[in-house]
Amino acid sequence: MGDWSAMPEDLETPRRPVPGELTFDSPRRGKPRRHLADLTMAQRREAITAIGLPAFRADQVSRHYFSRLGDDPAGWTDVPAGQREQVSDVLTPPLMTALRELTADGGTTRKTLWRLFDGALVESVLMRYPDRVTMCVSSQAGCGMNCPFCATGQAGLTRNLSTAEIVEQVVSGARSLARGDVPGGPGRVSNVVFMGMGEPMANYRSMVAALHRLTERSPAGLGMSARGITVSTVGLVPRMRQLASEGLPVTLALSLHAPDDELRDTLVPVNTRWNVSEVLDAAWEYAATTHRRVSIEYALIKDINDQGWRADLLAKRLRRKLVHVNLIPLNPTPGSMWTASRPADEREFVRRLQAGGIAVTVRDTRGREIDGACGQLAAVGSLSRPLDAE
Repeated sequence: MGDWSAMPEDLETPRRPVPGELTFDSPRRGKPRRHLADLTMAQRREAITAIGLPAFRADQVSRHYFSRLGDDPAGWTDVPAGQREQVSDVLTPPLMTALRELTADGGTTRKTLWRLFDGALVESVLMRYPDRVTMCVSSQAGCGMNCPFCATGQAGLTRNLSTAEIVEQVVSGARSLARGDVPGGPGRVSNVVFMGMGEPMANYRSMVAALHRLTERSPAGLGMSARGITVSTVGLVPRMRQLASEGLPVTLALSLHAPDDELRDTLVPVNTRWNVSEVLDAAWEYAATTHRRVSIEYALIKDINDQGWRADLLAKRLRRKLVHVNLIPLNPTPGSMWTASRPADEREFVRRLQAGGIAVTVRDTRGREIDGACGQLAAVGSLSRPLDAE
């Protein structure tokens, strides 16, 4: 566990963890103002009636936020002009400010650096493909899981995000698409992946509430399909089992990165709490309960975890399970001693998994040049990059 007293005053530069150190609890207690995305519909109505206005105003503002994606009270023409600012102050206070936006792939990949109410920094990434638009969102400012090959994990944990801070990342991306700011014309967010900064299972309550806001129909939420949402974890077994019982058939992505405990203890320090067998058992329980195929995330690191025998062992552990392997060529991070596997080793790893009967793909490394790919989100480094850089 992290030492809270050792956390520095500056939220932008949390204390870097020592190798193997885990931080499960958020070091910071401050919270942003309550936002409608933090609340159920009943709670929103209560908040509105508490200031002497009719409850249906909460429904109206919720539709503006989730359906019409309106962020300017001046456009809420169905709300009396004299009440708009009052209602907005209660239900839609400012949550985050965009500081920088970096683009790649002709503008269809867009990484945004956000400053939160307390100065904490997080990043989200919008990725537009021909058949879908995916938002990669952060659930924490920093991360406490301390994986040594991940820039986010090396930065340490600043604090958990609120439900609304998570949801706003998606809504902001939806606004950009609806307004035609992303090449390809107006569109909608079809997929959300909790693969940005942070360990979602370590911010469980806010993460699950965000899943409800994303999937509930308007005016309660965005009305997305749960099948278009993926929640990633390094393997917090009790929370994996809890998520299976929530009735939310989202995809579970397990960041495994090694099939043996000896190596995984180093690459994914939480393995010292729940080992490979325990984590995989929880994954199979999730698949059995939700009937959703589990995604195994595996970052291929040159001469570290890409040996043929490890591919064979991985295939053996996964055989006859409802599973898919997503191989990730390691994305470079500043100061890292590790790099991506050789192409020949990557191809051999794929061949051995397929020979073992395992479905496998190699992830697209979109966003690498703007430090927007898997494991590269670190927030502070983006401050030195120009706004709207191609």
